[in-house]
Amino acid sequence: MTDSPGLLGAAEIRRLASALGLRPTKKLGQNFVHDANTVRRIVDLAGVGQGDAVLEVGPGLGSLTLGLLHAGARVLAVEIDPVLAARLPATVAEHAPEDADRFSVLERDALRLRAQELPTPPTALVANLPYNVAVPVVLHLLAELPSLRRALVMVQTEVADRMAAAPGGRVYGVPSVKLAWYGRARKVAPVSRSVFWPVPNVDSSLVAFERSDPPEGVDRETVFALVDAAFAQRRKTLRAALTSWAGSADRAEILLRRAGIEPSTRGERLTVGEFAELARVATAV
Repeated sequence: MTDSPGLLGAAEIRRLASALGLRPTKKLGQNFVHDANTVRRIVDLAGVGQGDAVLEVGPGLGSLTLGLLHAGARVLAVEIDPVLAARLPATVAEHAPEDADRFSVLERDALRLRAQELPTPPTALVANLPYNVAVPVVLHLLAELPSLRRALVMVQTEVADRMAAAPGGRVYGVPSVKLAWYGRARKVAPVSRSVFWPVPNVDSSLVAFERSDPPEGVDRETVFALVDAAFAQRRKTLRAALTSWAGSADRAEILLRRAGIEPSTRGERLTVGEFAELARVATAV
C-alpha cells in the first residue's frame, strides 16, 4: 500500500529498495523523496500539466515521476543507475497504468545527454538533483536543450543560494552568472530533511528557472571563459584577475574602461550583461 493513492509513501519506498537490494549511495546522491505532499508541492510549483514534455533527471524509485504523470505531463526520465532505470517502467505500470503511455526512461548520465537521444524536445526540467553535480547538470541541459523553457530543481540549499544569487552578494559567483546567461533563477521554497530516505545531512531548497534570451553580439563560450577568469581569484580586482585572460594587466584595464567598468571592481559586482559587454569589447579589438 502507498501512503497516498498513486504515489509512493515511506513504506513503499523501503519495500522497493529492499526488493532491489538497493543501498542508497552518496556517490550518486541517492536520497529518495517519500512524502506525497512534498511531491505534490513540487509538481504544483513546477506548473506542469497536460501538453508539457518534462525531463526528469535522477528519478530514483519514481516518487516524483508518478506525481508528474498524474498532473498530465509526458515524462522522460534520465537515470544513471541501471537497476533503478530497469525498475521504473514497472513502478509506473503498477501505480499509474493509465499514464504509462506518457512515460519513457533513458539509462544515461545526464551530463552526457544529447538532444538527439530524446524522443520529444522537453519543455521543462523537474528534478531532485544529486547535490555534487547539480549546477553542471543544469548548465549542460540548458545548453544542449534549447527547448527547455523552465525548470524546477531540488538542490542543496547552499547550491540554491549560489544559483539564485544577485550581483554583489556574498555567494554570487560562476554558477550565478552562467545560469543568468540563460535566464532567471529564483529560490522558491525550503524542503525538510524528513521527507527523504535516507535523511540527508544537508538542507535542501527548490530553485525555479525561466529561460530568456541571452545577451546579443557575443558567444557563450567567450563569456564563460571570461567569467571563469574573473572568479578564479575572487579577492583580486578585475584588472589583476584578468591579466592572463587579457594578456597583461594594462590591456585588461584598457578593455575594462572601454566596457564602462572601473578596473578596481571585483568580479562579484558584475551582471551577466556587463560580462557580455566586456567580452564584446575584447573580441572587437
